[in-house]
Amino acid sequence: MREEMSGLDLRQVVAELSQYVGAHCKKIYQPHHEQLVLRIKPRGKSPQDLVIVRGKRVYLSGRERPMPTQPAPFAMLLRKHLGNGRLTAVSQHGFDRIITLDFDTKAGPRHLIIECFRDGNVIIADSTFTIIQPLTHARYSGRILKKGEPYQFPPVAIDPHDLDTDALQRLLRESQRNVVRTLAGRASLGGPLANAVLQLSGVSGDGEAEKIAEDTEAVGRISTALSGILAELAVAGDEVPGGWLMLPMEKLALGGEEVDIARYAVEASPVQMPAHGEFHCLPYPRFVDAVDAWMGDYDAAALSRRQSEAVETIGGRAPSTPAETLERRFSQQKSALQGFSDKIRKQQEYGHAIQDNWSHVEELLTQVNDEVASNGWEVALSRFKEIPWIESGNPAQASIVAILPDESGAAKGVKVMLFLSMSVHQNAQQYFDNANKHKDKSKGAEVALNETENLLQRAQKTESKRKESGQVARVKRTKRLWFENHRWTILDGMHLLIGGRDAKGNDTIVKKHLKGDDRYVHADLHGAPSCAMKLQTGFVVDPDSPANLPPGIPAFRLSDNIEVADFSDIARQQAATIALCWSRGWSGGGGAGTAFIARPGQVSKQAESGEYVAKGSFIVRGARNWYKDLRLKLGLGLICINGIPLLMAGTPEQVAALCERWIELIPGRSKRERIARILGKATGLAVDDIVPVIPGTSELAADHGLINPHNHEEE
Repeated sequence: MREEMSGLDLRQVVAELSQYVGAHCKKIYQPHHEQLVLRIKPRGKSPQDLVIVRGKRVYLSGRERPMPTQPAPFAMLLRKHLGNGRLTAVSQHGFDRIITLDFDTKAGPRHLIIECFRDGNVIIADSTFTIIQPLTHARYSGRILKKGEPYQFPPVAIDPHDLDTDALQRLLRESQRNVVRTLAGRASLGGPLANAVLQLSGVSGDGEAEKIAEDTEAVGRISTALSGILAELAVAGDEVPGGWLMLPMEKLALGGEEVDIARYAVEASPVQMPAHGEFHCLPYPRFVDAVDAWMGDYDAAALSRRQSEAVETIGGRAPSTPAETLERRFSQQKSALQGFSDKIRKQQEYGHAIQDNWSHVEELLTQVNDEVASNGWEVALSRFKEIPWIESGNPAQASIVAILPDESGAAKGVKVMLFLSMSVHQNAQQYFDNANKHKDKSKGAEVALNETENLLQRAQKTESKRKESGQVARVKRTKRLWFENHRWTILDGMHLLIGGRDAKGNDTIVKKHLKGDDRYVHADLHGAPSCAMKLQTGFVVDPDSPANLPPGIPAFRLSDNIEVADFSDIARQQAATIALCWSRGWSGGGGAGTAFIARPGQVSKQAESGEYVAKGSFIVRGARNWYKDLRLKLGLGLICINGIPLLMAGTPEQVAALCERWIELIPGRSKRERIARILGKATGLAVDDIVPVIPGTSELAADHGLINPHNHEEE
C-alpha cells in the first residue's frame, strides 16, 4: 500500500488547494507528533481541515476528528504566526515533493513549507524565508533546517512537463542506468508513474537508457505516454474525476453489503494507470476527497494513537511490577559482575604474557625507541608495516600495539599495548594494577548484587501474596487517560459514556466531545451532569493483555472507531440510568428517577430573549426520549484499559457482563472515602483513583468477588 505522495500527487493537491486562496487559517492542531491539522475557512463555504502527515501525504478533509485539549508547542507557535492569516498562494517547488503555503498575517507575510520526502518536515518561515521554527531540526549536505537559518530549497529537479521528445532523448542518452530508474529518478516521475509510462509505451524498463535513446520510435512512444498522463491530470474538473480510489475486485462481491472503503482501499491516485487495471476504481470529484476516503479514518484517530503509544507510564515503558524491575536490575548487575571477572582475567593474562616474553618485549621496545628517536614517528609508522610483531602505533600516546609470540614462536599470540616510556616490568605491572582496580569494583558490585537479590526475594513474596489476594499491580503513570477527567462508563455495544463533574466539565462535554452521531443524556434534575453517548468512540478487546494482570480481569483498548452503526435500546436505557446515578438523585434519598436522551442539534447555549443560561447549563429544544422509573443502583467492576487497571462504575447488568469481579452499590450513609479504602485494600488500586468513581454516600449491597475473591469462586 503506497502511503507516500509522489510529485504527481502533490501537483494535483496544489491545484485543488489553490481553490482555497483567500481562505483564513482559523486553528492549528497537532493531534500526533507525525501530524498537523490546519483548519481553514473560505468565504461562503464550510471549514476544511488541511491534514499534513509528515513525509507521507497532504489533503483536505471535512470529517470530525478529536483534538488534544492542550495544543503542542509547535501548534501554539503556528497559531501565533498564522492565526487568522489569509492564504495568498499555494505552490509546488518544481516537480519535487515540496509544497509552500503563503499567508498574509498581521505580522507580515509568512511561509509554511511542507516537505514530503525522507522523514518529512514542516517549516514556518518569515517574509525573507528565514526559518522561524522547523517541526524537526535536520542537517543535510548543503542546507540546515534550524531556527534562524535561511531556508534553502533543494536544487530544482526536472519537471516532466518540460520534457519534450528531444529533451527526453538527451536525458536517456546521458544516463548510465536502466530506463525505469532513469525516468523515476532523473525525470522526477517516481516509481509508479515511471512504470505506468513504460507500460503504456510498450518499452521494457530493464533496458539500458543509452540503448533506448538510440531508438527514436521508442523514445517517441515514451514521450507520448508521459504527455497523455500529464494531460489527463490537467483536465480534471467538474466533469472529469480529480481522483480515483482503488478497491480489490474480490471485495465488491459481498452479497450486496456496503463495502468498508477505509478498510479495503489500497491506493488513491489522481490518474488511472495500467497497474490499476486489476482494481475497481472509484471516481471522486477531487483527489483530496479520494485520499480522505482512503486514509481519513486512520488519520482522524491520531490523538487516540498518541495516547495509546504513551501507555500512560513513566518512561513510556509498559507497566511493570516492582518484582519485574528488580529482576531487570539483578540481571544487569549479574552481567556487570561477570564483565568485571572477564576483565580481571584478561588484564592478568596480558601482564603474564609480557613477563613470559620478557626478552622479546625488551628488544622490541628498544628497537622502536631508537627508530622514533632517529627518524621520527612518521617514518617509524611506515616501517611498522614491515614488522610482523607490531600491529599499529600511536604517536599521541607514544605507544604501540604489539603481537607476542605463541607457543610455536610465531607472531600469533596475544595483542598488548606497550608504552615506549615504560620498561618491560612497568608495562606488565600496569596490566596487573588494572586487574586489581577491577577486583575492587567487583567487590562493590557483589555487595550490590546481594542487596538486590534480597530485595527481589521480598518483592517476589509480596507479588505472590498480591496475586493470591486478587490485587492488581499498581501502575505508576504520568497522566490519566483523557476520559478519566470526566465521569465515564462502558455501555452495551462497548460505547463510551462520559459526563461532566462540574459546570466547566459540562461545557467541555457538550462543546468538545458531543458530535453529530452522538446522543445527549441528562437526568430530570436541576444541576445534573451533561452526558455524551459516543457512537464510534468506545472499547475493543486488547490483543496484548498485560502479562502481570491477574486472571479474571478483562483487558480493553480505547478506540475511535468501534464500527457500531447505532446505539441499542439497552445502551440507551443504561445511559439514562447512569446519568441519573451521577446526579444529586443518588444522595437525595430516592430510589428511582427520570432521565432523557436528545440529539446534539437540540442542545444549545443560546437562551431566549431576556433569559440567561448559567455556566455548565444548556437549553434542550424539541422532542426527547424519556426514561422513567430508573433504579438508583450501580455496579463497580475491575477492568484494564490501555494496560492500566481501573475501577469502572456502570449498571449492574453491564458490569456483570464485562467483569468477573464486581460489587453492587446503592445509595446509603457511608462516605465515599470509607468505601474507597475497602476497595483499595481489596484491589490494590490507589484510593484517590477510586473515590471519583463512587457517586456519593453509598452502601455495599453485594460482593461478587471484588472484595473477597472467594465469593466469586463459590458462585
